[in-house]
Formats: sequence, structure tokens, C-alpha cells
Amino acid sequence: MNIDQLRAPRHQFDTPEHRDWLRADAKRQFAFFSASLRPDDGFYVLGHDGAPLDDSVQQLHTTTRLTHSYALGKLAGQSGCDAVIDKGMSFLWSHHRDGQHGGYLWALDGGAMHDARKLAYGHVFVLLAGASAKLAGHPDADRLIDDVTAVLDKRFWEDEAGLFSDELNRDWSPFSNYRGMNANMHGVEALLAAYEATGRERYLQQAGRVLDFFIGKIGPRENWRLPEHYTEDWQIDRGHSGDPMFRPAGTTPGHSFELARLLMQYWDLRGRPDDTSRDAAWALVERALTDAWDVENGGLFYTLEFGGSPAIRDRYWWPVTEAIGVLASFLKLGGTDVQVDWYARLWQFADTHFIDHDRGGWYPEIDVQGKPTVTQFHGKPDIYHSIQACLFPLTPKLSRMAGHLRGVLGDYV
Repeated sequence: MNIDQLRAPRHQFDTPEHRDWLRADAKRQFAFFSASLRPDDGFYVLGHDGAPLDDSVQQLHTTTRLTHSYALGKLAGQSGCDAVIDKGMSFLWSHHRDGQHGGYLWALDGGAMHDARKLAYGHVFVLLAGASAKLAGHPDADRLIDDVTAVLDKRFWEDEAGLFSDELNRDWSPFSNYRGMNANMHGVEALLAAYEATGRERYLQQAGRVLDFFIGKIGPRENWRLPEHYTEDWQIDRGHSGDPMFRPAGTTPGHSFELARLLMQYWDLRGRPDDTSRDAAWALVERALTDAWDVENGGLFYTLEFGGSPAIRDRYWWPVTEAIGVLASFLKLGGTDVQVDWYARLWQFADTHFIDHDRGGWYPEIDVQGKPTVTQFHGKPDIYHSIQACLFPLTPKLSRMAGHLRGVLGDYV
């Protein structure tokens, strides 16, 4: 990597040039994904060029992530966000919500059910969308928050373990005994957002229990490499290998970055107690960066073996965005030279490989030569990861991002 590129002001945390650059990319992203709005119900998935793809299936995480992201955009002062928020909130309640059995359906095709499973992963994103919509002033946010909270508590929360189970059939009968980190990690994200939106201590307490299991218990025991998959009684399942994107074997360094950032957010919301949170968060980040960075080509390998060697060597956009987010957390506290350099290195890589400067949005995957490719993803699947990578460094704190976003992209409306 060219040292001059690494030291470019537009890649350096909190310089005026970097803040302007982040704002410009955020605005391009919001403009690009505004084409997700369908003229009827729901959202399109967009191709690299911004044209709608033929696929009419809409998954729950697509609906919720767009709603959440445009709620952040509204808070930041981006114009035109209300149409996306309103459509997302309406579609969640009128289509994804199961009027017969309760809960939220995973995937729809038009007005028909495509995949009627009830996934904790999807339900925690419903809570995240509701919390962000509430912070943005949406009138239907409270009913969504209360409804999905009741479902999460009754159907997924395992109080003895202090963790969420994973998947059930539409009628709440057992689907599998799988337990996983991914739904719980995003559960922490949603619980912290719900706490920030409502002030209800129960959300903060639940988030703390999940973090304590994965970071307090599993992290030190596994040399800060976090296994993804678990048995019904929450023992590590090292032999599990499922969907290559959502449930790959081994460990996923991108999730270490996310959990570390969430631990910092939780620590901040608790008043920054004098404990080991910062050290544990950095241990996760340092291990993931060291193991996953592709020294030859740049970027981050998607998955690792349990000992840290590369497993799936593909390079996707979202681990880079999550590494940026947690490094910004440390830099907001002053940071170290190592953290400064990593932050700049990641932004430089994103700048030259993932960001579509002409049309907006980020390419989700690149090939061996570092060019956009289409293997795992078709089109640009969502705005959620990349917009947070731009917005979080623009706020001064580790927590309550929504409250500190007001006006960073324009006048709050």
C-alpha cells in the first residue's frame, strides 16, 4: 500500500477532509438506495447500477435494515428519508407480521409467504428498526417495539443461559436445536438501541448477559477467536457448517469487530466503569485484524479456522465496515498509533476497492484482483453496514449515535 495513500487526510480520523469525505459518501449511499422503494408494497433489491433486480423475494432483514438506516439518515438531516421509513414500518406490520401465530415471517414473495420460519436473527432486527424509528419520531414505533419485545421474550430468550435461541417454525414448533452467535450479536445491537430509545433497563441487562457469555466466557478461553456455532445446551459445536454466508464453519472475524464495538457501547452506557471492557474489546479486535488481514492483497478474509488460518478467503465489504466502526470507537477515546494506522488502512482499502464513487453504494465482494465480482451476492444488497461506517465516525460518543447524529448531513427535518 502506498504510504501517501495511507496518510491522505481523507482517510485520517476526524480531520476536516475525512469528515467531508464521509458526508459525501453517506449522501451518495442514501441517494442510491432511495431507488429501493417499490411503487406498491415493500422494497426492491438493487443491482450494481441501481436498477431493481428481478428477484421479488423480500427478507425480513432487508425491510428492517432499510428502515433502520433511513431513520439514522433522517436524524442526520438527510432529506427524503420519511418515504423509506414509512414504507418499512408499514410493511413490517401489514406483511411480515404473522396475524395468525404472532411474530414476523422471514421472507415474502409479493403478498405470499416464501419462507415462514421465525428466526431470532430477523426478530432482533425488527426491534432495531423500531428503536431507530422511535428515535426518529415515527408514530408507530412504540407498538412495533412492544410487539416484538413480547415475542422475543416469550419465544426466543432463554433466561437460564442469558441468550437467544435461534429458529422455530411458523407455528412456534421446533425447527432445529441450533444455537448461534450471530443472532445474539445482533440481539445486543438491538437491545442497546431499544435501551437508548426507551430507557428500559431490562434491555441493557439482557445485552450485558449476552456480552458476558461471548466475551467474558468464550473469548478468553478461545484465545479471542469466537466460535460461531453452539449446541442446544450452549456448548461449542466445532463441526457445524451450514449456509456459507450466514452459518459458515469456524470463526468470522467480522463478528469480532461488531461485538467489540457493541461492548464499548454497552460500557459507555453503563457510565464507563473501571473494568476490563476496553482491554477485552481490543483483544478481540487485535486478534481478528492480525488473523484476517490479507497481507498480500489487502482486505479481510471472511472466515478462519479455529487456529486462525484462513478458511473462506473471499473478501466482502461488511467486515471492513465493522472494523472501521470499532476502530473509530477507540480513536474517540484517544487511540494509539496502531489504531490510527489500521483505521486509515481500512478506509484506504474501502476507497479503492468497495466504494462506488460514481453511482453510490458499496460493492459487496471483490475477486482476487480486487475487482467487484458476483459470486455470493447479486447487486448491492443493503446500505446498513456501509452507512454506519460513514455515520459512526461523525459522532463524538461511543453510544447514543442516533442522538448525536442530528444535523451531521444537513438540517434535521
